[in-house]
Amino acid sequence: MFVFKQIFLCSYFFIFFILPILVLFSTSFGTFSESFWSKATSPVALCTYQLSFSLSFMACFINTFLGFFVAWVLVRYHFPGQKILDALIDLPFSLPTAVAGLSFSAIYGSKGWLGHFLLQNGIQVVFTKLGVLLAMIFVSFPFVIRSIQPVLMEMDQQLEEAAWCLGATSWQTFRQILWPTLRPALLTGMVLSFSRCIGEYGAIVLLSSNFPFKDLITPVLIFQCLEQYDYTGATILGSVLLFFCFFFFFFINILQNYSK
Repeated sequence: MFVFKQIFLCSYFFIFFILPILVLFSTSFGTFSESFWSKATSPVALCTYQLSFSLSFMACFINTFLGFFVAWVLVRYHFPGQKILDALIDLPFSLPTAVAGLSFSAIYGSKGWLGHFLLQNGIQVVFTKLGVLLAMIFVSFPFVIRSIQPVLMEMDQQLEEAAWCLGATSWQTFRQILWPTLRPALLTGMVLSFSRCIGEYGAIVLLSSNFPFKDLITPVLIFQCLEQYDYTGATILGSVLLFFCFFFFFFINILQNYSK
């Protein structure tokens, strides 16, 4: 029975995870001598890499700070409407990202009540990098909260009370009692949030102008290649994005193991 479970697990892992990645890399590296390097390092592609990763990191850190704050409030405090707020946090998981992009366009567009006000004050959201950042923040917002919230719920508050009785300040209690337990969950939430941002397409394609060297990100560029039947170019760009993400996640895993 144990051998059967191992075979099933390995087969499932290979068919649904390893095989698609192998096909992706084999297709892209098969054109290495012809067009891989020129496609992967073209000026447009390099600009999209820089924009995708920089905005994803910004959205990740914003969501980390805000997500930790929201999770702390939901666990440590009780207030009217708490259950409703807790349920609303999961909406980005189920809401189609294209619908989210339409909603942001309606709110922050030139005819939207908030977008019109911002335009009057010299701030444009739609068709700019700011709109891309807002879309990334929205679609990846729940990950940090849902990663930290169970850990906070399981933590024994008697440890904090004992530290206070021994004369520890609030900062010392957080740094020495809470932080070592919260750190792995926080890093996990950051990785999930970043990965969601780097692969987002639906909401961003409706909020940005998708012009090269302005606010074009790599997933949108990949889709543009597919629309032009440039399957080789799309595969190469996807492989480069996957390659960088793999080393980033590998570094985070090493950091998590080192911090234990």
